[in-house]
Amino acid sequence: MKHAAEHLSRSGQRLLDRRGFLSSTAAALSSMALTDLLSVDGLLAGSGPAMDPARPYAPRLPHFPAKAKNVVVIFCAGAVSQLETWDYKPELITWDNKPLPGGPSVTFQGPAGNLARPQYTFRPRGQTGKMVSDLIPHLAELTDDIAFIHSLTSKSNTHGPAENFLSTGFVLDGFPSLGSWVGYALGSENQDLPAFVSILDPRGVPQNGSNNWGTGFLPATFQGTTFSAKDPVRHLAAPGISPDADRASRSLLQRMNQRHLEQHPGDGKLAARIASYELAARMQLSVPEISDLSTEPAHILKSYGADDPSNPIKAGFARNCILARRLIEKGVRFVQLFNGAYASGGDLNWDGHSKLKEQYDKHAAILDQPAAALIRDLRQRGLLESTLVVWCTEFGRMPFFQKGSQGRDHNPDGFTCWMTGAGVKRGVSHGVTDELGKKAVQDIHPLYDLNATLLHLIGLDHEKLTFEHNGVQRRLTNVEGKVIREILV
Repeated sequence: MKHAAEHLSRSGQRLLDRRGFLSSTAAALSSMALTDLLSVDGLLAGSGPAMDPARPYAPRLPHFPAKAKNVVVIFCAGAVSQLETWDYKPELITWDNKPLPGGPSVTFQGPAGNLARPQYTFRPRGQTGKMVSDLIPHLAELTDDIAFIHSLTSKSNTHGPAENFLSTGFVLDGFPSLGSWVGYALGSENQDLPAFVSILDPRGVPQNGSNNWGTGFLPATFQGTTFSAKDPVRHLAAPGISPDADRASRSLLQRMNQRHLEQHPGDGKLAARIASYELAARMQLSVPEISDLSTEPAHILKSYGADDPSNPIKAGFARNCILARRLIEKGVRFVQLFNGAYASGGDLNWDGHSKLKEQYDKHAAILDQPAAALIRDLRQRGLLESTLVVWCTEFGRMPFFQKGSQGRDHNPDGFTCWMTGAGVKRGVSHGVTDELGKKAVQDIHPLYDLNATLLHLIGLDHEKLTFEHNGVQRRLTNVEGKVIREILV
């Protein structure tokens, strides 16, 4: 049978003859033809082997040597105020309770009030003397290891679309998440675990839920697997079935699946579906062991705050942080760790519209010690050398209070995220917002640049990692994005 992918040569590049492909029969969609097409069209990591539909989780090489093998993204849902955490603006103290010259008079949720000083004291930290807030004393101790980006911008001031933009590069629904792109490009180092895991906050899911870990139009096998220390994946063997009998039944099912696949050669969807089911079965055995934190030493639980009976939400998030470390130890490539869940009024997340200080006192107590302990633990185990840790939030906050409240409105025009670990400079601050912290004014970076930089650190060129959808070569960074090289070693 004529091969479905006929290639032409032009300037040393191989191009796909789409007319020939479309005119071929369905049988031509064998696994070899499909992977060849993906490789030629630049849909897989260019320097690595093409994806075998029967083994979609097999590890694949990156575009170029990577600084980081694994990624942990700490996603603080609700939009953390940069003015109460990382971006020190002493002019806000001078202008406290005065109107902002030139407005605006109305922002996202209504009339704007007067400028408001930072609600927490900032102090110089570490050898760099970086000014960081007392709100987060444990994380503040790590500033010498962190690369701050103070000049990020978003395309939306609404939580749902802004979460989408951070996680998928688009404000609309239906696009693949960052972790799914990574799993699609690189596969997994552990065939008993997924490449991409989303660990949900003990309080629930973020506002846009599965969009943050969904595959969009990528193959469904690369969707993030969601669980937490509170709700792990469990082994679902029937009651009364011995481990030996359970293993024997799985082995029989695997042989039957293989025979069925041999009877339908070239059926990539069937192969992917079987691979997905088999991974789910293996996870039932591997994940409970990873989720069982009873083997953790008491001093580790204490360092994370996982044994704190006075704050069960903090203890739950701390256990999630330990779970993230254990997943990284086992070779999971991308771990998304949520802090905060959807709720109106900021009760369960960082959406500080009304009583910002009262709300942030609660949220910081949950985030600070466990997140800092995770970074220290990764470093102590030698994992931070090959792991990139990203702290992010969907946008920032305004320098003034909302009229009649003690909270700040949404601000997509200038906010802070940071990175530490593999391939990242230590103790640097990049980008500047204006003297009141309202708008990025120097080295301005849309969130596209943050994602392009993350992909670069794990060996992927954000312009080459593409997938054809509805006739368009889609990518995480759309038609924009550049690597923020100023923060890279």
